[in-house]
Amino acid sequence: MKKIFFLLNILLFFQLSAQETLSSAQWQEDLRFIQNTIHEDYSFLFVKTTKEHFNTEVETLYNDIPNLQEHEIIVGISRLVSLFKYGHTYVSFHQKPFEFSQFPFNLYEFNDGIYIQGTHKNYPEAVGAKVIAVEGKPISEVLKAIEPTVEVENTQYFKAYGINNIRYPAVLHAQKITKTLQNEVTFTLEKNDKVFTQSFTALAKGENVPTHRGYVHQNENWLDARDSSTTPLYLQHLDKVYFSTYLAKEKAMYVRHSRIRDEAEESTKDFYARVFNEIETNDTEKLIIDLRLNGGGNNYLNKDVIKGLIKAEKINKIGKLFVIIGKRTFSACQNLVNEIDNYTNVIFVGEPTAENVNFWGDNRPVTLPNSGINISLSYLWWQDKPAMENADWIAPSIPVTMSFNEYASNQDPVLDAALTFDVPDFKPKPMDYIVSLYLSGQTQKLAEELPKMIQDPLYAFCDFETGLLRVGNILLQSGRTPQIQASIQVFSMILQLFPNSANAYKYQGEAYIALQDNDKATEALKKAISLDSRGDIGKTAKEILLQITN
Repeated sequence: MKKIFFLLNILLFFQLSAQETLSSAQWQEDLRFIQNTIHEDYSFLFVKTTKEHFNTEVETLYNDIPNLQEHEIIVGISRLVSLFKYGHTYVSFHQKPFEFSQFPFNLYEFNDGIYIQGTHKNYPEAVGAKVIAVEGKPISEVLKAIEPTVEVENTQYFKAYGINNIRYPAVLHAQKITKTLQNEVTFTLEKNDKVFTQSFTALAKGENVPTHRGYVHQNENWLDARDSSTTPLYLQHLDKVYFSTYLAKEKAMYVRHSRIRDEAEESTKDFYARVFNEIETNDTEKLIIDLRLNGGGNNYLNKDVIKGLIKAEKINKIGKLFVIIGKRTFSACQNLVNEIDNYTNVIFVGEPTAENVNFWGDNRPVTLPNSGINISLSYLWWQDKPAMENADWIAPSIPVTMSFNEYASNQDPVLDAALTFDVPDFKPKPMDYIVSLYLSGQTQKLAEELPKMIQDPLYAFCDFETGLLRVGNILLQSGRTPQIQASIQVFSMILQLFPNSANAYKYQGEAYIALQDNDKATEALKKAISLDSRGDIGKTAKEILLQITN
């Protein structure tokens, strides 16, 4: 009888295994399902890639499937979905029965390199080490190889959320970092001026690296590179969605807000009402809201924060209100940042955000018919700013990054920059100021102020050339003669400040064409071509020139 039960169990095991192992034809059917579903129901996602490029990549993967292992197919699907470059549109590697195993480390990018921020206690030498190479390949080469597997919204998103795809053995093999799917990987590391190698063995499938807000935190099984004897404010009370503390010495109220959701014991509305009340009753000169670890949540909770900031006349002034942003500021928190930017006198401090200013978000799962894998596809367009103001991110007016040693020793240069900043007449939105001078006819003041601001290190965060090009192009696209003439003035001003601006010459050429002055258009376009003979700007200028000379 025991033998019969044993044989039945063996038979059942092989039946289940057969059911879970898909044929090449089934994977190809799943791939066609993705392709058709996206074209039929999600064609609006074709913004950063084209239908033609997507279809070409689909066909390549379709033809490769018979020669690929299961994990390579899944990574291939993730590459396809990642072509759309929206952080909410992705393939999760944590789906049963196809869940990927992980190596036991957490990588973090500081301003001086990528480090092992946290790791399992079995690898004490590795924690706090700088990553030089993976399997003998330079870390820069490895990052370039894995980037196509990440739903890269912008470079900040990749730094925060994408680099840890190195953690997956399946990704390393599919992207040809390793020759086989292997349970071990060797890093070349540098620590205390010593270069050494460290091999990591993958965790059991289903076990994950325990990160919270992007970090591994010290416990009985995991090591953190940071000195745990003290904790900086931005890492305190991470079990809470938000907390506040009054810094009496600096006369500043500090708020750390790490998700867009309500606490069970105190709603977002009540929390901020209490904060604003404390600001009024205390001798408060600054409010600092720290959003650098905030990955989003419920967008509809932002309203009360914005209303409270607008009403807080004591603090809603330039030099009084600071918001810390960073490479984990994402999703509904991007919306919060956008609205703070729109309606308050904020100064942003830190690093650019991980989300585009306007973006496709709020995904829904699309289940593949054979494998059962869920593909997360965005379906809601979020636009807090006009289309002409869309950008890769919200950038800080006070750019500050952190080194590994500053992290490890519990320093916070970002908060320090906000607390100590005291620049009279600072312009957190320099382009708005420049445009206001132009529109008000203060040409003499504009001629004096603009060159100074371009040279001032305080405004190094502002891309004046691109900003001015945008202003000129808006005037040009109006199609009205006075505005087109004004655009030529703007492009001429750009060329005085940036004489090698091929784009300014190209747009100037287009403006002269609109005014039917082909001689001046030809002269401008030829200059654009000479400055960018092998680039896209030069190519476009050549095409325009060909149209007016034929």
